[in-house]
Amino acid sequence: MMERADQLVLNYVSKAADAAHGVLRADQRLDFAKRLRARIEVERHGSQNAREVSKVLARFGDPAALVEREARRLAEAGIPTKRDAAAGVPATGHDPASTQEQPPGAGPVPGQDAGSTRRFPAIVDDGDVPAGVRTYRRIAQESLGGRPGRGLPFAGLRRLAMSTANPMATGGRDARTIVKEHSRETAAMVILVLAALLLPFDLPPVAIFEIPVLVWAAGAVIVLFSESWKLGDKLLGIGAPLLGYSVGGVLIGGLRVGSEPGLQAFFTQFYDVSGTMFMIGTGLGVVWLAYRLLDVS
Repeated sequence: MMERADQLVLNYVSKAADAAHGVLRADQRLDFAKRLRARIEVERHGSQNAREVSKVLARFGDPAALVEREARRLAEAGIPTKRDAAAGVPATGHDPASTQEQPPGAGPVPGQDAGSTRRFPAIVDDGDVPAGVRTYRRIAQESLGGRPGRGLPFAGLRRLAMSTANPMATGGRDARTIVKEHSRETAAMVILVLAALLLPFDLPPVAIFEIPVLVWAAGAVIVLFSESWKLGDKLLGIGAPLLGYSVGGVLIGGLRVGSEPGLQAFFTQFYDVSGTMFMIGTGLGVVWLAYRLLDVS
């Protein structure tokens, strides 16, 4: 989904531009946003996959931190920013508009002349370290995570627990940002939860279908057409309620029958517990989908 991936980039650059208000002058803010967008385009390598683009943006970190880094760069060059001007700091350097450097390790950006994009501050993993250090760092990451790019075990759980705290601890992402960027996926999870909550109510069926089943089917369709989850995650998220209803109902219902003979006693116990097991399965499935939605890196 090209529009979805591009929207993620646009939202990120907009947050950085908003954070630059009161810190950079209008011309500096425009220049900063252009260079940030160009650097992101270089790093995404033309990818239109929303999940991959989210990983790239997470590597850049908190947009506010990038603004502060840009302000420090200008200060080191003796160029006053809007914040410096308010504090009465005099200008001692030259205008950075005359500097025409490429981003480190990046070729020309499509649609721009060579050299039109000046140097942008290094992103999270662009550290200027010797090759040997990078090699041993990669080996350590592989040893800890089991495979490249995986990171520490249960790192997603840490991000989930910190999703409402400092965005710097979650790779620049928080719960509000995730809900905004994945509104359709959030709506699907809400619909699944709504289907479970409707079970205790004795609602009249539509034709031969119970209303909770129709609501669950609508949420399942949205989940299946989403590109933010892998197929296995989708099947687990929407299949957990069905497993809870069928397998859980059979197991718990069978245990509750005890020594009572006959199928009638079994079906009575099955229908008594299957709804509760469906609700439990829905809760577990939605928790898994939410966890995988947050675990983009």
